[in-house]
Amino acid sequence: MKYELFFVFTLFVKSQAQTNDRILLGIDHAKQELQEALQDNSHNLVNGKNIIIKDTLTAISVAEPILFGIYTKENIIKQRPYEIHHIDNYWVINGTLQTGFRGGTFVCIIDERTGTILRVTHSK
Repeated sequence: MKYELFFVFTLFVKSQAQTNDRILLGIDHAKQELQEALQDNSHNLVNGKNIIIKDTLTAISVAEPILFGIYTKENIIKQRPYEIHHIDNYWVINGTLQTGFRGGTFVCIIDERTGTILRVTHSK
């Protein structure tokens, strides 16, 4: 019986090692990182000076999950292709409306230096 339990335990540990080859740092480490971020901006690329959203694809990848969560994926996808403008340090992304349709589209404005979303709205 002891041998069988040892064998089952060994198989379990071995299978875990084979499928999970990453070291998890855990909640305590996450809490420590959060506290450091809230207290100090050193060693942080998001400092209001560096550009972190450098192209339209990245801007869209930031905006879409938020828009999908608010207005539904189906609704936002219908507004493709998006109209995207880079103005000063901001990405202004608008949905487009098919010719002949009535209604409104979304607007999402993102700061390229921080990733901060300044505005999300949808006209009617």
